[in-house]
This record gives sequence, structure tokens and C-alpha cells, in this order.
Amino acid sequence: MQDQYRTRPVEQGHAGRPWRRLAEACAVIVGLAVLGPAHADKPYQYYVVGNPADASPSQPPREPSALLMGGGPDVDAAFQWMISRAGGGDFVVIRATGTDAYNPYIYAMGGVDSVETLIIPSRDAANDPFVIDRINKAEALFIAGGDQSDYINFWKGTGVEQAINGLIARKVPIGGTSAGLSVLGQFDFAALNGTVYSDDALSNPYTKRVTLDRGFITAPGLDFVITDAHLDTRDRMGRLVTFLARIVQDGWSGMARGIGVDVETALAVAGTSATRLGSGSVYFLQTNGLPQVCQPRTPLTYRNVGVQRLSGSGRFDLQNWRGYDGATSNYNLSAESGMLYSTQTGGAIY
Repeated sequence: MQDQYRTRPVEQGHAGRPWRRLAEACAVIVGLAVLGPAHADKPYQYYVVGNPADASPSQPPREPSALLMGGGPDVDAAFQWMISRAGGGDFVVIRATGTDAYNPYIYAMGGVDSVETLIIPSRDAANDPFVIDRINKAEALFIAGGDQSDYINFWKGTGVEQAINGLIARKVPIGGTSAGLSVLGQFDFAALNGTVYSDDALSNPYTKRVTLDRGFITAPGLDFVITDAHLDTRDRMGRLVTFLARIVQDGWSGMARGIGVDVETALAVAGTSATRLGSGSVYFLQTNGLPQVCQPRTPLTYRNVGVQRLSGSGRFDLQNWRGYDGATSNYNLSAESGMLYSTQTGGAIY
């Protein structure tokens, strides 16, 4: 299967440029505390808009929650949903590169005490006591787009990872877009050797560009799950099927699941119930035993991977892995000698 964007440079993730609300946000923050870049002599950058003091919400979160955003233009309703679960507290954005562009965008929506951005571009920064303290005190945490290999290389096994796991244990809402989404599952496409196109992954599941990781964070509801963003516009279904094949072939799990999210789309997870937000679809994949052929330098054959597509306003049960009341359209995908086939009418992959 040919990648539709093969001739165009492919980012590892959305850089976060929420311009739609920028003019409004600039008006809102006039007269408020806007600090940044603070701590200029430190290995990190820190920006805050709103109240720089720590918030103290009266009620802790009642259930775990997560936000899975598929990249591209940000979904306003998704951030509003996440804010609604933050209890009026401090909303923290973390990233390895980029700017504080999310600060005014999110703050203009209201309902938070402050919005902070931490740019954490090294392991030194990821072990800095100030960085760890700010994450520990978050009432919502969002991982921006960028390059997920930075998040694995810079944050895995550091104080940042420990702090994020602490938030998850306290049921603080966790979210991410694009590269930030890619590190939320139990299994991750780490992109340590750059991106991989679907046709390359299907033709050789062990190409050096298929770099998977299983040692970073796991957001609520994402046990046994690997995620992928920009699914439709970058034609990533083939590589997602390949990732699942590798997970079970390599013995990481007897069963693996995938969640692929279209651009301008998000999946809001509350407990074990998930709802789609935005304009695209969310795809839920599940393996069916071991691949028939999954070995180096040999095209993949993997039959009958189950797919459930959520495109409307229904809900999906992550625990039982099924749509509620017919919310999904269901079909199977099969890789045959490196080519991807679908049981949908007309053979549509998506």
C-alpha cells in the first residue's frame, strides 16, 4: 500500500500552532500574570499564564481519564472536555521542542487557574526538581506534538516519567496529540530511527524504522494498546497492523490492540468509556492470534485483524473492546504478502 504523502516531508508530530483563538486569547490575558521564558539559565523553559501560585481544587478526580488527539488542527471541544475534568486547577503542557502557543489558547477557554508550558529537551531537564514539582502539581497534563523519539530518549526512566505515573495514579486527566498521543499506550511506536511508511512496514516488519517501546507510561484504559495519529491523511493503517503483528510475534503480549485517530479528531476516555470528538473517525484494532508470516526482510502476512470504526456520537467500551449499541462499523483487515486487504464493500481500508 503506497503512502499518500511519500513525496512530502513528514513531521513526527503536530508542533502545536493553535492560531484560531490567538487574537481572542491575547485580549483575555491582558493584565494577567504572564511569565516566560522563566528560569532562562536552566536546562528547561517554563511559561505560565494566569495564577502562578499552586491551585487547590476542592474535589479530587472521581475516575481516571485520558484524551487521545490525532494531530492536525486542535479540537476545541477536546480541550474543553479535559478542562472540565481538571477541577479549575492548573493545566500543564509538556513538550521537548516548540513554544508556549498552547498557553493563551487553552487559557482563553476559561475554567482553569493557570496554563503552564514546560519545554523539557534533555534528561537533565527531565530530572530537574522544578520540572518534576510543576508536573506533580498539575490538575491536567497534556503532551504536545513534536517527535516521540525525544520523549522516549529524554523522559523515559526520569523524574518526568515518575511524575506522570503519579498523576495517572491520582486519576489526573492525561492527554496528548500526534507524537504526544503516540506515547500514551502500553506499547509505543518510538520513531527512534525516524518515521516509517505503511508500505515499508508491510514489506519488511523488521525494517530498522519499526522501533517499538514498552517501557514508558500507560494512560488510563490503554493496557495492551499501541496508538497512532494522522491515521487517514498519512495512510498509517498498514503500519499500525504491522506494529500489532510485531508485538504478538515478539512475545510482548499474546493479544494486542491498536487505536488509530484521524486528524482533527480526539477520543475522550472516562473510566473505560470512550467518546469521539471532532470531524474524523477513530479505529479500534485487535489481533487474532499470531501472524502467519512475520520475519525480517519478508513481506507481512497477517489475516483477520478486527477493526471497529467509530465515526458518530456513540461510545466505545475499552474494557470489553466493543462499541455500545451499534456505535461502530466493523470489518477485518488482512495483510497478504505485504499488501493490505479489507472485507469492507469495495475493499476500503478506512
